Amino acid sequence: MVEIDPANIDDYGTKHTWLGRYRHEAFGIRAVADQNLAVYSGCDRRGGHLYKFISKGKVIDPIDKGNSKLFESGMLYGAKLDPNGTGEWISLSADTLVNPVSPTQVVGGMVALPNSDRAAGGIMEVETEAQMQPLVSQFKTLGDLYQGDSPEETQGAILIDAHFAASAAGVTATSRPEDTIVREDGTLYVAFTSGAAGSDGGPDQTIFVGPEGETDYEYGWIMKLEEDNNDPASLSFTWSMLATGGEVAKGGAGFANPDNFTLDRSGNLWVVTDMSTSKQNKAIPSRTVAGEALTGGDLSGVFGNNSMWYIPLSGAGAGKIYPFAIGPMECECTGLTFDADNTSLFLAIQHPGERNGVRQDMAAETREFEMLATDGTTFKQQRQVPIGSNWPNKAANQPPLPGVAIIRKTDGTEIV
Repeated sequence: MVEIDPANIDDYGTKHTWLGRYRHEAFGIRAVADQNLAVYSGCDRRGGHLYKFISKGKVIDPIDKGNSKLFESGMLYGAKLDPNGTGEWISLSADTLVNPVSPTQVVGGMVALPNSDRAAGGIMEVETEAQMQPLVSQFKTLGDLYQGDSPEETQGAILIDAHFAASAAGVTATSRPEDTIVREDGTLYVAFTSGAAGSDGGPDQTIFVGPEGETDYEYGWIMKLEEDNNDPASLSFTWSMLATGGEVAKGGAGFANPDNFTLDRSGNLWVVTDMSTSKQNKAIPSRTVAGEALTGGDLSGVFGNNSMWYIPLSGAGAGKIYPFAIGPMECECTGLTFDADNTSLFLAIQHPGERNGVRQDMAAETREFEMLATDGTTFKQQRQVPIGSNWPNKAANQPPLPGVAIIRKTDGTEIV
C-alpha cells in the first residue's frame, strides 16, 4: 500500500510494507489521541482474510500529518473468528505457530497454503488433512517457513506473502472482505461481498452462513466488530452480523453483494452493492429448473441493478435497512461519500453499459421473473429491461460514460 499526500506536490508516495501485500480494497483507520493507530483492511478474494495493523507508537494529535510515521513500525494481524461471536487477532510474526486453516473448515474444501517444498516456492492447493502434514511437520513457526538473512528480511517475506502466511497461521478464511470503515465510537463495519466458493478458496462454513443456515451463500454480509475494552490495540474482540444479504422472504436484507461504505455525520451507515454485470436483471421465469430449486447466484437477477442502501445505527430505526437509490444499467456503484455538512452525497458510477454498450434507439427487452413476496408466496413480474446504457446523457444513442453523481435534496437541507 502506498500513501500519497495530495496537498504536497513533491510527495511521490511512500510504500507502507507493514500494511501487508494482498488484495486490498480499502482501509478503515482508527486514530485516537494517546492510543495506538489501528488500520483495518480485507483481502478481496474468496477465502481472503480480515487484517489489522497496530502501530508501535501512539497517536498524539489525530489530524497531524506526522501520524504517517506510525505506519513504519508495528505489527500486522489477521482475524480468527469463532462461531460464538468472539475472536482474536493473530500476529503475522516470525514466532507465530504454523497451524493451517483446514480444507474441511471451508466452503469448497480447498485452501491455498505456502508450498511445503520451499526450494520450489509458490503455493500448494490442499484438499485433505494429509496434504497439509508435510507443512506442519517441517515448520513450527512462520519464521521457519519464511526465511531471510536478518529478522527484518524474514518479517518482510511474511508481509509480502500475507494471504498465504495468514492461511498457514490459522487466520479465518472469509467471504471476499471488501470495504472496512470505523465509526466514531470505534465500531468496525466490514462488507463481505460473497460467500460462494471459487478458484481461490472459500469461507469458513461455521461463520459465513445464510439466514437459513446455508453455506456457499452468494449474497454477502455486513459484519459489526467491536474491540475488547474499545482499545485499538486489543488482541480480542466480539463480532456479529449487522445484515445478511438475500431476499427478504428468506430472512435477507433485500440487497445482494454489499461492497463499499460511507458514514454520514450522524454515524449512520450507507452501503452500495456490487453484483456482477452478467447477473444483473438475468431473467428467472421459474425458480425451479428440471425439478431442482435455483439457489445462490442463479437467483441474482431478482435484485435488478446495483443499488445503494441506508442503515441508521442509532435512534428508533437503528438496524433497519432502507433502499435509497438504484444505479444505471450494467454498472457498479462505488466511492460514496458525504460533504462536511451532509447536504451532498457523492457517488461514482463505474462502467455503465459494461455488457451491452450503447443503448440503441431506446432498445429494451421484456423479461419475466418469478418473485418471492414477503410472505413466501410467488408471483410473476415482467420488466422492461434496457439493453445497454446511455447514462448520464438523456438523449438516445449516446455512449454511456462513467462519472460521479452528486445527490442533493431539492431544499438544500441535510440528506438525513
